[in-house]
Amino acid sequence: MSNLRILGLVIGIIGFLVTFLVYRGPKWKRSNFVLFSLFSLCLIIVTINPNVVNFLRDALSLQEYQYGRLIALLIISNIFLLFFSFYTKSKVENIRLQFDKLVRNLGTIDLEKNVEVGGRIKPIMIVIPAYNEAENLREILPRIPKQIGGVGVGVLVCDDGSEDDTAKVVLQYGHLAVSNRVNRGQGAASRLGYDVLTKHHVSVGVTMDADNQHRPEDLERLVAPILNGQYDLVIGSRILGNQERTRWIRKLGISIFSRIIRLVIGLRVTDCSSGFKAFNIDKFKNMNLTEDQFQSAEVLIEARKKGLRIGEVPITINRRTHGQSKKGTDWNYGLNFAKTILKTWWR
Repeated sequence: MSNLRILGLVIGIIGFLVTFLVYRGPKWKRSNFVLFSLFSLCLIIVTINPNVVNFLRDALSLQEYQYGRLIALLIISNIFLLFFSFYTKSKVENIRLQFDKLVRNLGTIDLEKNVEVGGRIKPIMIVIPAYNEAENLREILPRIPKQIGGVGVGVLVCDDGSEDDTAKVVLQYGHLAVSNRVNRGQGAASRLGYDVLTKHHVSVGVTMDADNQHRPEDLERLVAPILNGQYDLVIGSRILGNQERTRWIRKLGISIFSRIIRLVIGLRVTDCSSGFKAFNIDKFKNMNLTEDQFQSAEVLIEARKKGLRIGEVPITINRRTHGQSKKGTDWNYGLNFAKTILKTWWR
């Protein structure tokens, strides 16, 4: 028996024993025990009698090669590892979604426990995800209108684990602040806001950024098509409107991804990355939103899948006045945005 076979036999025996010992504890399920014990058992059998894998070698037409059996085993093991990685990823994703629900439930419970919510909930609610944006919020919040088209407007800031005075500033201006206990991303913070709006039967929701780039003066233009029943989801487009000077690569990225989104959903969209949007809560609450970041693409694709009527209106985007962007580099943003499009389209 060669040294390689001896090593394989030892690893197989140790693996089988460890699998049995671990299964005695509370951590493993039966499926894990079966999976790993079968793997260890197969390794033991192959090292004792390599001829048992001749059928794999022959099936892959590798019998003429010197190491045909070894190559066949490597191919099969890689296929096995690929399926195992998909299995593991699905389990991790399930845990992530459960964690998301837990954190959101904790946030809504804290809000109801610590603040008198009822009087501050209005038929139109502005949801503002914020992470360390106290300075910008001091400029935005006083400019939020009290009414739009005669309908009351309220503000809900979703504090995404900020380390500054974000929540304190919101309360100073008499608005609602709901908090994630850890920083999770704009999409996760927005979902926390959607939960609150749904629970309190709000009619119209609006999301806008906390970095002072979205103008409260554009709110009426954004909300009007929802109030008059023309659309269920309205996107504020800087392409149809105006924006202060920005990097050419970002402009190119918006153009390219908007074309991809148009291809995916079969609807012309000029600004697929805009986070400034208004929506009908009754229609919006049925969407399956899971992304912690880059949610603008997910919202568009999900809304189209659920049959929402989608439209765009022109808005103006200003430059950030305080702090730094949380989006990361342009290349990293682009790669993750593309991944979000693919994931949402596929599911």
